[in-house]
Amino acid sequence: MRSTKKSESIIRCGIEGISADYKKIITKFAKTKILVMGDLMIDEYLIGRCKRISPEAPVPVVEVAKREFRLGGAANVANNLKRLGASVSISAVTGQDGIGRLAREECEKCGIDSAGVFTDPSRPTTLKTRIIAHNQQIARTDIERSAEVDENIRKKVIGFLNANIKDYDAVIISDYAKGFINKKLLDEALPIIKKHKKITNVDPKVSNFYHYRGVTCITPNRKELSDVLGYEVEDDAKLAAGGRAVLNDLSLSSLLVTLGESGMCLFTSDQKAYMFPACARAVYDVTGAGDTVISVFTLALAAGADYKSAALISNIAAGEVVAKLGTSTVEPGELIEAIKSHI
Repeated sequence: MRSTKKSESIIRCGIEGISADYKKIITKFAKTKILVMGDLMIDEYLIGRCKRISPEAPVPVVEVAKREFRLGGAANVANNLKRLGASVSISAVTGQDGIGRLAREECEKCGIDSAGVFTDPSRPTTLKTRIIAHNQQIARTDIERSAEVDENIRKKVIGFLNANIKDYDAVIISDYAKGFINKKLLDEALPIIKKHKKITNVDPKVSNFYHYRGVTCITPNRKELSDVLGYEVEDDAKLAAGGRAVLNDLSLSSLLVTLGESGMCLFTSDQKAYMFPACARAVYDVTGAGDTVISVFTLALAAGADYKSAALISNIAAGEVVAKLGTSTVEPGELIEAIKSHI
């Protein structure tokens, strides 16, 4: 990745930087139709109390009082969109197993169109199990297969995309590096999406980063940006130079870098960079916060917001979900009230 020679400043913005009528924008979410393509998974939560250490090994014994299943990965993005009022379709792959059936049932319960979800008997549906005791996650187990989907699945996905792309206002690619999103799929899918001039936003993994040339926005976190650049993005100067380099090298319309407790930084094609401070009043669980960011950012753009206003709205939405347990969502009224509280 080449770096820029020019030292670039970052403009620091508060909520007063929203130039659009945010209530009008959020109300318009209900008129949008979004396609999510990516790695569908189920998040399982085993919640209980720990009173003793196992006699078999020096590990805590958790007495499970509650077991929950939630849509995760790309399906959590779809659920975020649906809870915000959008019409949502998802294109993904599941295994021919009970967790796969559960994923489809959960999509149906949430009102998410899963006609673009295909079954591969050779792989399990991704399942992430989090064990929580006294409001703290103490362990996680993953059941998954990260090999690329085969040609048969890829053909079905491309067929679904060709048949339906005209119906969507935007496409979100939610890449969790579980094999659904890969170069072969992107080489066929992105030209179709670009031909129809759809907003295309990507939550990336580093392995596919360079395959997203010319999309509307990529939303890496600080570590992902550092990995792509080959050096630690540890201060504003490196963030500004590195973000601009990525934006220009990949011919993006925008780049939105999430920075955890430091907020997020938006780079736009007019060569400006905007820093937004984190809006969370309390941080309980950061699981799925990135899903909320890309969901709200995409909806705001589809509803007519400029990039800066879309980023500000998504930043506040992320602040709301990190105060909740697990892969959580935010609703339109809740988001409007949260924005009001920051003005």
